[in-house]
Amino acid sequence: MERPVDHTDADPDGGFLPWAAAMDRALYGPEGFFRRPTGPGAHFRTSVHASPLFGTAVLRLLREVDAALGHPDRLSLVDIGAGHAELLTGVLGQLGDDPLSRRLRPIAVELADRPAGLPDAIEWLPRPPKGVSGLIIANEWLDNVPCDVVELGRNGPRLVEVAPDGSERLADEPNDSQQAWLEHWWPTWRMGRIGDRAEIGLLRDAAWARAVEALDEGVAVAIDYAHAVDSRPPLGSLTGYAEGRQVPPIPDGRRDLTAHVALDACAAAAEHVADWSRRLDQRTALRRLGITGARPDLATAAADPIGYVRALSRASAAAELTDPAGLGRFTWLVQGVAVPTVSSLED
Repeated sequence: MERPVDHTDADPDGGFLPWAAAMDRALYGPEGFFRRPTGPGAHFRTSVHASPLFGTAVLRLLREVDAALGHPDRLSLVDIGAGHAELLTGVLGQLGDDPLSRRLRPIAVELADRPAGLPDAIEWLPRPPKGVSGLIIANEWLDNVPCDVVELGRNGPRLVEVAPDGSERLADEPNDSQQAWLEHWWPTWRMGRIGDRAEIGLLRDAAWARAVEALDEGVAVAIDYAHAVDSRPPLGSLTGYAEGRQVPPIPDGRRDLTAHVALDACAAAAEHVADWSRRLDQRTALRRLGITGARPDLATAAADPIGYVRALSRASAAAELTDPAGLGRFTWLVQGVAVPTVSSLED
């Protein structure tokens, strides 16, 4: 995973840092959360961990992109924030001896060391390569790109600084770029109450723009919990996760730190390179890619009980991925470069 912030790790003032710098150190520093050998899968489940059906959907999308590009000699599948490359490993397993496997270039983008035992075919890079022809997937990546937090105080907006133990204080006013982003992308918070917060998405916008810029031709997909300009959370969404539980957001390197993403702002940041853009919820996206939670016909149980049980298990997994109260609430931002729109994800 690309390290998105370049802040000093020095603590000149009792350990207090702006939230973006604190997140960067806690997540991506030498002792950071994402550097741990257990990987993020030990602390929370993404769609990739929930079911192989997510990989099935990605493979179907990859085939559509491949067809739209005219079946190039080399087709890349880039997973940004790859963790232990579970998605790429799953896709390769589903491909087997399919002819596509001989043209596929699977690339895991991750800061942590390469895990042992990965298929040799998977490249392991700290940042996306340039000149990609194919599909870029960033599943629950942008929510971990650091963001500064601003709070409406008695004297106006102030950046929030945090110490390693989670203690906070209000500091300086946002700079001109931060103020401009807030005015355009989070305008409602200024009309709120003292204590209301916003999360500044400038670093996320830049990170996503760089990801889309890596494409010479193809499709980039960001998948995350998101909000839009007319529905930002008044208190922000910054939180922590550890060992499967939601915990306070303390930048101690022992927990995930995450905040929902202003994907509308990210989309705009990549408009200079993207030829088209779509946003849809995961429930809709996966259903269009053939992943539904429809239960098998009970009448088939007597004739093929094993097949019925397998179909029932598949339906249950699909239902989890498309649950509108859970993983189905994710937003998919899909942007294409030098490629026609893919039919499954058209409006």
